[in-house]
Amino acid sequence: MEIKGKVYEVSPTTQVTESLKKRELILEYIENPQYPEYLKFEAIQDRTALMDAVKVGDDVEVFFNLKGRKWTDKMGKVVYFNTLQLWKINTLGSAGAAATPEYAAPADISSSADDDDLPF
Repeated sequence: MEIKGKVYEVSPTTQVTESLKKRELILEYIENPQYPEYLKFEAIQDRTALMDAVKVGDDVEVFFNLKGRKWTDKMGKVVYFNTLQLWKINTLGSAGAAATPEYAAPADISSSADDDDLPF
C-alpha cells in the first residue's frame, strides 16, 4: 500500500528490547482540507534508517504494510491492534524547496548600434 502526505513528526529511534528497535513517522494526510488526518507509521530494525533524510514539512510517498494482531489480557479480554509498518519512503519535495526551478541568467544578445551585418 502507499499514501502521500506531509511529514508532521519524526521520532528518534528507540531500543524497545535488546533485539528490537523502532522509529515512528507521523504523516499529515489531507483528503479533506477541513479535517486533516494524522497517521502513525512504524519502522523497525534496519528500516529505521529510512527516516534519516526525512524532515518535518517534506512531502513524501510512504509505502507500508497493514499489520494486525490479537492479544488477550489477564482478565481474558481480547484486544486487537493495527500497525502501519513502513518499508519504503520517497521524498517528493522539501518544505524549503523553491516552487519554481532556478535557471541561469539570460544571455545578453542585444547588438551594438554599428553591428548591422545580418546574414540574410
